Amino acid sequence: MQPSALDRELYYRALSARDARFDGRIFVAVRTTGVYCRPICPARTPKLENVTFYPSAAAAQQAGYRPCLRCRPESSPELAAWRGTSNTVSRAMMLIADGALDGDESDVEVLAQRLGVGGRQLRRLFQKHLGTPPIAVAQTRRLLFAKKLVHETSMPMAEIAHAAGFGSLRRFNDTFRRLCGRAPTELRRRRVEPRSATDGAITLSQSYVPPYDWLEMQRFFSARAIPRVEIVEESRYARTIELDGARGTIVVSPSTTKANALTLTIRFPNVVALPAIVARVRRMFDLDADVGVIHETLGHDPLLARLIAERPGLRVPGSWDAFELAVRAILGQQITVGAARGLAAKLVLAHGRELDAEARLEGLTHVFPRADVLAKTELAELGMPRARAAALSACAAVVAKEPRLFDARHSYDETLSVLRALPGIGEWTLAYIALRALRDPDAFPAADIGLMRGAAEGSVRPTPAALAARAETWRPWRAYAAQHLWCAEPAEAIRAMPARSAAAARGAGLGRLENA
Repeated sequence: MQPSALDRELYYRALSARDARFDGRIFVAVRTTGVYCRPICPARTPKLENVTFYPSAAAAQQAGYRPCLRCRPESSPELAAWRGTSNTVSRAMMLIADGALDGDESDVEVLAQRLGVGGRQLRRLFQKHLGTPPIAVAQTRRLLFAKKLVHETSMPMAEIAHAAGFGSLRRFNDTFRRLCGRAPTELRRRRVEPRSATDGAITLSQSYVPPYDWLEMQRFFSARAIPRVEIVEESRYARTIELDGARGTIVVSPSTTKANALTLTIRFPNVVALPAIVARVRRMFDLDADVGVIHETLGHDPLLARLIAERPGLRVPGSWDAFELAVRAILGQQITVGAARGLAAKLVLAHGRELDAEARLEGLTHVFPRADVLAKTELAELGMPRARAAALSACAAVVAKEPRLFDARHSYDETLSVLRALPGIGEWTLAYIALRALRDPDAFPAADIGLMRGAAEGSVRPTPAALAARAETWRPWRAYAAQHLWCAEPAEAIRAMPARSAAAARGAGLGRLENA
């Protein structure tokens, strides 16, 4: 998969200018040195005739190049042309990030079956969009994640091999020498980054392409933070997490040592879960959004062009856990934000498991309840309407029976079809779950009052049908358009509305006071 001559000239100008907008979108392989770099690499710019551009690190790795030690491709944000255009590749990459091709499951046919396509079709899509087959992508991800751990942590090499999905330390060392040209211990002797803390925490940097609106992201999470599970402050977001029965915490904050990066601190007993935790956090904070491409599409609409100019770094907040988000969305229907948080807090206190004393951070004591626990609980006793309790119980029962309902192995339509059949879950809730939990970049709840108010021209609001028709030109990034429209609606608007309209607006999710 080689770029056209016109693309080569464009990419070379971006390389010469160290243009951060291309970081993660292309990788630059240099024939004379045998390494591949990010377009922001501080090394001297090579001649055009010595350069080959690749759409992914895996494609450059497969072509025989090794990762640069100066710009560190493993720290690059994961932007790609297929995002928003290939649902199958997007879901496959999510599964690979969660370890679908690691260890004994390294079978592309099995992965393709989970995605509902043939193995040949999946390989064709990967070759088209990433320039390399799925196995090469998985191998490169393991290698680069291990390299990141070598550079940024003081973890023992055996733990790094285990965390990165290698079957043994010997296999890890052999693969590392073959693909990086040196042993991992040589890289650690060369690294200049500070070591992680000695309290068992693993601290990793998480890059993004600027701009990034950290303040708006924090405002969003702060309005919805569940006591004992989450703490949101100006400079950090912290929460409890649970994976495969193990519990721990994460803390996310703006990096003080690296530009265009967040710092992720993980306290978790199982190092094998590290890649999955990192992948979830990146989705939660939308770190891989290519805002340049998104804004190019949305900016053709004058309204969105104005909103983008006001908040150029706005992203779509995700969720740590899809089932948790679905519960929160149902809890928040037709009640105030404070009431919804109160119900969630009661739910956590009554049915959430406690962290072990040594794993706790100040104020973080419980994890969100599991689906199998809530499916067996009489939720109406917590003080919510019986219809809403029934909807929660039905959702919990379905997820308890099929724990991977929200997994990328299911298409958006398949997951939403299952939820649609449950009592008390309407189209707005489904669209909101698709937007935040499933990470569908094109999800758009057109009937939302907040969106209609945000799209109003003067005092005239569009109808849901008119807004949906206008939004057709915003595909495949309507979720980002929705976030801009929600943020365009001032919070004071709800307080100025009549009581009945205000209640309806809260139930529909108006602006920043949306409840889920």
